[in-house]
Amino acid sequence: MSSTSEATHGPQPEELRFLAERIAAEAGKFALNRRRDGVTLLGSKSSPEDVVTEADRETEALIRQLLAEARPHDAILGEVGGATPGSSGLTWIVDPIDGTVNYLYDLPAWSVSIAVFEGDPDPRSWNLLAGAVEVPSLGETYSASLGGGATLNGEQIKAIEASSLALSLIATGFTYSAANRTRQATALAGLVSEVRDVRRSGSAAMDLCLVASGRINAYYESFVNPWDHAAGSIIAREAGAKVGGFDGNPESYKLIMAAPPATYQRLEEKLRPLYTGNDGLLATTSGADCKR
Repeated sequence: MSSTSEATHGPQPEELRFLAERIAAEAGKFALNRRRDGVTLLGSKSSPEDVVTEADRETEALIRQLLAEARPHDAILGEVGGATPGSSGLTWIVDPIDGTVNYLYDLPAWSVSIAVFEGDPDPRSWNLLAGAVEVPSLGETYSASLGGGATLNGEQIKAIEASSLALSLIATGFTYSAANRTRQATALAGLVSEVRDVRRSGSAAMDLCLVASGRINAYYESFVNPWDHAAGSIIAREAGAKVGGFDGNPESYKLIMAAPPATYQRLEEKLRPLYTGNDGLLATTSGADCKR
């Protein structure tokens, strides 16, 4: 089946949303039970600090199994298992545990993130159709579909503008590369006096959902992989937030920002020189990096 045929005659975004919700909820329950049994480390990813657990592998395997049963012709891109090809033109993108270090330390800020898109696996060009983020420790399910709005536990949610940047609560995150984390901290130091305060959950998917639900006013981060933010991005957009980079560009590995439009503009104006000047974060970043 071609992508065009799938888009015309296949499931509508709302159907895909319900499937993402169901599978994320089942995977979240599984991962939470595994956490209660204790965590087994399998190794690390980009650095010794960037860990992967047995539960990451097992939870992604469960998600893949459930997706294959429901949608056998779709492709899957997972943080742990990589890419599995499909023929439908749709791809599911999966982070089985976003915030693995939180999971390791038994902190509640971790989530299961599942989204589906048309096109290439590139945030700069893909077309996100639906997504769900499950936060098992808090009993919360965020979801959205293209044109269908965003919900938290079935209730509509909306991003909230702050009256000024000084009254905006901002979230961000840090990479596991020590050198780049130091540069991120330097950029943050140039912003922190301009905002109400800063939060750091350790899960990009959760941060985007916090923007969507109005619990924070904005989020920005660099070095975030597509599976970390795919579901959260469509949830934030459908809740009325703008998601992207600088100067109207889409979100990318280098930068993702999310906020209601006026707050987004204010944040962008403050962040741009901290990121793009001669001593800015993106001008001085060294080498490749991975996240979560």
